[in-house]
Amino acid sequence: MGTSGSKSIDGVGAVSGVGGEGGAGGEGGEGGAAEAWHGGAQLYVSLKMENAEISGDLVPHVYGSEPIIGTWDPSRALAMERELASMWELSFVVPPDHETLDFKFLLKPKDAETPCIIEEGPTRLLTGGMLEGDVRVALFKLNGDDEVLEFRVFNKADLVSPLELAASWRVYKENFQPSKVRGIPDISINVAPTNSTEEGSAATLELDLEHYVVPSPPTAPPNGYAANLAATPASMIHTGALWTNDILLSDGIQSPSSVSAKLEDRSNDKKNIEAWATDSSKNSGLIESKSVGTFTPLQKLDGQKGLFVDRGVGSPMLPKSASACSLASGFSFGSAKTMPEAAGAVAAAAVADRLHGSKEDRKLAIVLVGLPARGKTFTAVKLTRYLRWLGHETRHFNVGKYRRLKHGANQPADFFRDDNPEGIEARTEVAALAMEDMIDWMHGGGQVGIFDATNSTRKRRYMLMKMAEGNCKIIFLETICTDPNIIERNIRLKIQQSPDYADQPDYEAGLEDFKERLINYEKVYEPVGEGSYIKMIDMVKGQDGQLQVNNISGYLPGRIVFFLVNSHLTPRPILLTRHGESLHNVRGRVGGDTVLSETGELYAKKLANFIEKRLKYEKTATIWTSTLQRTILTASPIVEFPKIQWRALDEINSGVCDGMTYEEIKKNMPEEFESRKKDKLRYRYPRGESYLDVIQRLEPVIIELERQRAPVVVISHQAVLRALYAYFADRPLREVPEIEMPLHTIIEIQMGVLGVEEKRYKLMD
Repeated sequence: MGTSGSKSIDGVGAVSGVGGEGGAGGEGGEGGAAEAWHGGAQLYVSLKMENAEISGDLVPHVYGSEPIIGTWDPSRALAMERELASMWELSFVVPPDHETLDFKFLLKPKDAETPCIIEEGPTRLLTGGMLEGDVRVALFKLNGDDEVLEFRVFNKADLVSPLELAASWRVYKENFQPSKVRGIPDISINVAPTNSTEEGSAATLELDLEHYVVPSPPTAPPNGYAANLAATPASMIHTGALWTNDILLSDGIQSPSSVSAKLEDRSNDKKNIEAWATDSSKNSGLIESKSVGTFTPLQKLDGQKGLFVDRGVGSPMLPKSASACSLASGFSFGSAKTMPEAAGAVAAAAVADRLHGSKEDRKLAIVLVGLPARGKTFTAVKLTRYLRWLGHETRHFNVGKYRRLKHGANQPADFFRDDNPEGIEARTEVAALAMEDMIDWMHGGGQVGIFDATNSTRKRRYMLMKMAEGNCKIIFLETICTDPNIIERNIRLKIQQSPDYADQPDYEAGLEDFKERLINYEKVYEPVGEGSYIKMIDMVKGQDGQLQVNNISGYLPGRIVFFLVNSHLTPRPILLTRHGESLHNVRGRVGGDTVLSETGELYAKKLANFIEKRLKYEKTATIWTSTLQRTILTASPIVEFPKIQWRALDEINSGVCDGMTYEEIKKNMPEEFESRKKDKLRYRYPRGESYLDVIQRLEPVIIELERQRAPVVVISHQAVLRALYAYFADRPLREVPEIEMPLHTIIEIQMGVLGVEEKRYKLMD
């Protein structure tokens, strides 16, 4: 991967990206990401003027060429707003086709009869967000030439997405013009009517929002220690007093005959591994590191082209291919029917990647590296959930879980010392067992294994690389944190949640023991510098974090990089709700674009009241809707927050069945009705979509939800919300079409360092 650039504060620096096949899911050569970034973003400019002595009767204005004003008529100049007692500011968005702007400042008295005062000197030029020439001072002559008023001038510019612009309400009101596709905006920001949100007592809410809380379903996202979500150690199922090598297989995956043979040879393999690992230090200089690319969380990769402009629903039909079907792994539903051929360009890229890659490259092991309390397990759980949701057969293997099962949970800090041979042997043994289980699982149909352990020495990592030879491709994922406050917080969470300290009644004693364990790891820690790797450096801190990549190529690794660069741990709620009841809901008809019923209108008012109370202190929250009017109307009473319309949030396209009832479909199209009944996940409406198609077009929405640091309210449709909820709840794909998504109910997903928590509010009976 190449090295990407960064954005500047005063002006816009060069923005370069990742080219070639090593990029994050994109095509094209070097510089392709820069085009994608520019095409998907706007140039945001902020002009400021400062003068402590200006009279309150004079208001600074800006006028000039497009797109600021479009006329040199002073009477139509844009007023700057007072930011501080002595500072005025004007923000605007420069469309991509207006790189150079010419303008001037003027002072306009509040008394309309008094003429404007235009600044002295030549016209100002703004190119690429930067003011040209000696432009730091603006001079105005008052009362002829007797008095000169001097302002200091500042400007800053940045590339921002439409969603980032949504946080600046003033920018939208004054300047932002959404693009149009097929006569409607793919994504737009709109102002709701200023009518009252209350029409009678029926629309009011109790002051206590907990009054509306309803129980979440049993399959809601679990709370507790994240490592408990990892795969059960298949090689170490304890039966009575014996350890057996029985394999626990996931639904639909059958163990090949080679698995039993592999298990029988484990003892011999282990001896070979230990012998090799002993000499691994001799080879430490043989692996040459390639160039390292660095990303900041706010930068976009080439795979983000089209993130904010969804160019259509449905997917092009691809010809059926035996090889493509055989390689479309990740979907095991106990039937012979394969994944549909038409999953769009994303699936085509995945199939091509498998076709052209080596057998080893078709299986991927993400091996975590890092000191304890650096967020490895949280990252592993999050990445596992994302890849499963996309349809990749993914499993999380936590070595700590193996250690606790094999050697007990109450191991003291001395167990982790580097001069404790018994402890080293025990920890090496469980790491090898976990790796063997992961490889066996891959032979049984698994695609991506997340290997979660400290793996903090080169010796351990070379052992894992040796085991992976001929079986899977390894990418090391190293998590680095230098903030002592974050580390201290993570340590305390570890003591509270980890089974290692479940039987420790003295919290302070447990804390002291863990810190001693951490010191033992720090003494021998060796950062990753070998093989293919991704380094997450202070990513939890947000904009100061970095993502470094080395020797990364391929479709799936690129998607993983893209996901990680947009992830963070900032706590914030995400609220999911269906639109209010529509006329088609009342009539039992599929799809359509109808308005709300009276009940739906009442829900819209109650929803606005709820959001006003729930997000009262969240001034940067945004409301996301689809482009269908029933969601827009549901959001219309909400006046405190900007609204963004996504075509990606439109309901599943029911094709020729749009507007029909299920009884009509059953009567007129019995074969289609039965096909859908047998497999709702993969069934595609004629000229429409399947649930898998919906998931593919929702991936940019998921990435944007992960990237957001402020609360988001998503008002959408049943099928779409089922798919989104399945991501957060880590529900299997086969369950997506059956997830309960009731009308007039809000599902609050709390995102943060503790994982995903859920609460439900039912506003109407």
